[in-house]
Amino acid sequence: MSVEPDISELIADAVLATSGVAALHGGMFGEAATYLPGRRVFGIRIDEYGTEIHVSVLIGSPIRETADAVRLAVAPLSPGPVHVIVEDVVRA
Repeated sequence: MSVEPDISELIADAVLATSGVAALHGGMFGEAATYLPGRRVFGIRIDEYGTEIHVSVLIGSPIRETADAVRLAVAPLSPGPVHVIVEDVVRA
């Protein structure tokens, strides 16, 4: 049985396709996530205030520009403002 992708999963795909993004990040205690039936999408939280995206950025990637690129990639999919939180900088 095929499951339609949730908007959070489509947003996650757009974020991960953005240059400079190493991974989605679940936050300090895994609290940054969207909970779906039988699965969860770490690093994406959608609520009445907009879309919150938590990422790890690759070392050497410009942080501000990477966050701006994530914001631009997600804006057409988001049901509100997009807030990007860089949680970590990591090696490839």
